[in-house]
Amino acid sequence: MTGALDTARAVGDAVLYEGYLLYPYRASAAKNRLRWQFGVLVPPSFASADAGEYATSRTECLLEPRRQATLHLRLRFLQAQARQVVTHGRPVPSAVVDAVEYTTWDEALEREVEATLPVAEPLAQPVEVPFTIAGGEDVENLGDGVELVRTRQELTGSLWLRAEPLSGPFGGMRLRVDVRNTSAWSEQDATRERALHHALLAAHVVLAVDGGHFLSLLDPPEWARPAARSCVNERTWPVLVSDDVVLSSPIILDDRPVIAAESAGELFDGTEIDEILTLRTMALTDEEKRQARATDDRARALVDRVDALPPELLDRLHGTVRYLRSVTGETEDQPDVENVEVAGVRVAAGSRVVLRPAARGSDAQDMFLAGRGATVHAVLSDVDGSTYVAVTLDDDPAADLQVDHGRFRYFAPDEIEPREVTG
Repeated sequence: MTGALDTARAVGDAVLYEGYLLYPYRASAAKNRLRWQFGVLVPPSFASADAGEYATSRTECLLEPRRQATLHLRLRFLQAQARQVVTHGRPVPSAVVDAVEYTTWDEALEREVEATLPVAEPLAQPVEVPFTIAGGEDVENLGDGVELVRTRQELTGSLWLRAEPLSGPFGGMRLRVDVRNTSAWSEQDATRERALHHALLAAHVVLAVDGGHFLSLLDPPEWARPAARSCVNERTWPVLVSDDVVLSSPIILDDRPVIAAESAGELFDGTEIDEILTLRTMALTDEEKRQARATDDRARALVDRVDALPPELLDRLHGTVRYLRSVTGETEDQPDVENVEVAGVRVAAGSRVVLRPAARGSDAQDMFLAGRGATVHAVLSDVDGSTYVAVTLDDDPAADLQVDHGRFRYFAPDEIEPREVTG
């Protein structure tokens, strides 16, 4: 379990700091004026479904515990910390001391709440784990009459655990974990920026079991599929890190997520390609890098790391072969294999199909296409021997334009149904 917990922490760290500070990594950039979008649990006074702001999250997953199994729970989140530059008692946007610039900015502190209990306990009755994160103020004297004043607001919250046995002969249980921000802060005409100082930021949960194993919600065993479909997850999504560790994240992940070995460090933007973002950071002007370093210690470390990145590490970002296999005969990137058999029907260019994206391993956007009609334009095979079907959506008004530009959506053969089969 130790290795899986280390993996869960590494992936969780990426979740914690996703969007923390975006390229070009300076406070003055427009994109860094609206911060923290994932896993934000605001105080109840600011919660509003209409505004998409919530004080709670809910995780449900499936567990097969053995007798006397023990459940370990860890809630992780960031606490906002306002850092104000003060010169001779007067707040200022920035100041320079000994050739180092400091900018007024909101930092963040990592927080964790842990609980360990017998699995039988939430089966018997709901269990509450209340917590308080202290507020406070720290003053750092930089010299020359300049100070950094760091201020944190108190946070209160609770974890609620419930469990119920699954119906049927196979056993198992449905485990539910609710995270609640219960902070009493309230302010008339409050802004989101103010509310964030009383929020749990990038909140996510790690669950581990001694004596038992979790079941995947993405690819459960056949007997557990109805139970998996009935699980309700709100503003979070649980995936297996290992059979005995689950990470419930506000960002949709696949089972058994890992941090790529080629990653040289955090870039705070998982929606970008590391190589592109690294090269763009290298291309910042000296003035832009100065402003980034002044914004935040993490930004300073990022820029320094990128500036010192040796060529061999940059080359690793360009592409990695995960494994090699013998190949004989002629190879091309995507040779046309003309047709593929699906459910006893030959599918080729011109075939009409219905899309059935796989529950596991699909792009999240593809899940919205389930049940849509499509037309096949090619059946392709890559150098690893995997076959793909290139399609356009029948109800896409831009389908002809997509074809002209050679832009298609790609699905595996087991993610489509021929119209001859579906009727």
